[in-house]
Amino acid sequence: MKVLGLDTATSGCSAALWEGAAEDAGQGRSARVTVRRSAPMARGQAEVLVPLAQEVLAEAGAGFADLDRIAVTVGPGAFTGLRIALAAARGIAVARDIPVVGITSFDAIAHGVPETERAGRPLLVAVDSRRAEPFLQLYDGALAPLGDPAMPDPAAIPGWLAALCPPGPLLLAGDAAAALAPLLAGRAELALAAGDGLPDAAVVAALGARRPAGLPVDPFYLRPPDVTLPKAGAQGGRAGA
Repeated sequence: MKVLGLDTATSGCSAALWEGAAEDAGQGRSARVTVRRSAPMARGQAEVLVPLAQEVLAEAGAGFADLDRIAVTVGPGAFTGLRIALAAARGIAVARDIPVVGITSFDAIAHGVPETERAGRPLLVAVDSRRAEPFLQLYDGALAPLGDPAMPDPAAIPGWLAALCPPGPLLLAGDAAAALAPLLAGRAELALAAGDGLPDAAVVAALGARRPAGLPVDPFYLRPPDVTLPKAGAQGGRAGA
């Protein structure tokens, strides 16, 4: 089975190819992701993503026709960014008649933290929302979600966390982890995960290989898009156009 992973949900752009037997999908990504490419970028992923995916496939000696499924991050993240990879994944999937598997940014980041680094500690994933309030998801030491994803006001985050996770060791990951840490300074045994905190298409591909296919794949938002509607009478009075 060949799975192409794509990510543009936050401030990066990455593509990776996972190869292996379907029954081996749970054996870990390091031995199965054959090629990956990534670049940090907050904008411009639309021009970069497909050529990046083509480079990955070419280096692996494969093409889009060889793929069995596509895995893609669905958010939360940047509204425009996450839709870039999702649109590309859907386009490839329709052209090749293969399924798309959606992976949340939270899961991609959480599963990208090595087990040795997690060491059984709860893991709080914080994704930059480009507002004061980060997107948050808490996991236990086995990466099972604790509570629902949230976007609390910064002042409410310590209380929100205390209701889900008793005092003790806690690991922070994600591109908003460093900004979140001072808000939790009163919590003992707080640590930041290594790495840039961005979703990795290699992780996305590995997760996509072992998760069910055929489910609806839609953008995952924790707040409505920032859309400014035209004022009545704008553009020559075409209100309601």
